[in-house]
This record gives sequence, structure tokens and C-alpha cells, in this order.
Amino acid sequence: MNDQITENMKGKFIMAIPGLPDPNFAQTVTCLCEHNESGALGFIINKVHPLLTGRELFEDLGITCNENIDKIDIFLGGPVQPSGVFVLHCGPFQWRETLRISDWLALSNSRDILEAIALGRVPGDFMILLGCAGWGPMQLDNELADSAWLTCDMSREILFDTKPDLKYEKAMMLI
Repeated sequence: MNDQITENMKGKFIMAIPGLPDPNFAQTVTCLCEHNESGALGFIINKVHPLLTGRELFEDLGITCNENIDKIDIFLGGPVQPSGVFVLHCGPFQWRETLRISDWLALSNSRDILEAIALGRVPGDFMILLGCAGWGPMQLDNELADSAWLTCDMSREILFDTKPDLKYEKAMMLI
């Protein structure tokens, strides 16, 4: 078994192969935010939480929010750390805990970005996610070698401007 990643997938989409039996990933598009010898981290971008509203999330976090907060979808980012709150976003990138993914996309999970979102003070596109998808060292690489995932370049349009139920189909068209 090779112990070095063959291609860095950071900043790419991976899509579950059609018919994947794992209910956590069936028909999903995952944005990969990190991929190195230690493993991989990503977020499912096309599964909206069926019950949780933006207002409920911010109230649970004790964050004051404006009246438009209920218009924000909360996404199920993955089965790992399901109570963790993460934000995929475009600039600005000055939040306390921010990982740059590309020249136009970052991941943050600090309270300052959540407070700004709650008050409508975040310019640009963003999505709030609960939980993440994680892979141990070489796990994703082995799954890619076994053809468990299809891959394509990340698309800002799919990430932020496409309805969740159409993201899988649109991402598949990029292959």
C-alpha cells in the first residue's frame, strides 16, 4: 500500500458513486477543505437539516440574531462531530479561526463569524454546516483508488448559487 497521497484533493468536490449504500454519503457532494498525509476533511454541501432553523441554531448558541436569520439553511456537513458548527465562506478572511481552501473560499468555525452572520454583517457568500466528514491517513486515497468517489473541480456556483437538491446533478456534469 502506498503511504503518500497521489493527488492533493484540497479544493475539489468529491461525489458519491451512484448506488453507494452508505446513507451518510449517498447522492452527496463533499467539498474537500484539507487533504494531506494526516488525512482529509470535507463538508457535505447538499444536505439541508430537515428541522433546524437558523434562529434555533443561534438561540442554542446564545447568539443574538436579526429577523432574517430564518432564511438561512443549516446544512448537515457530515457524520463526524455532528454538534460542531462550521462556515464555508468567501471573503473577508479575517475571522479568528480560518483555513484558506482556495483564493476565494475559506472555512471558519469561530464565534466571531457566527455573530456577524446572525446580525447580517457577513458580506459575500457563506453556508453554515453542522458536522463534517473526515478520513484518516490514506483512507480517502484508498477509497479514491477503489473508485468509491467521483471527483471534479470545486465550483463557486454549485457551492453557493445552486439549490441543494440540484448540486449532485450539477457537480456530476463537471466530470
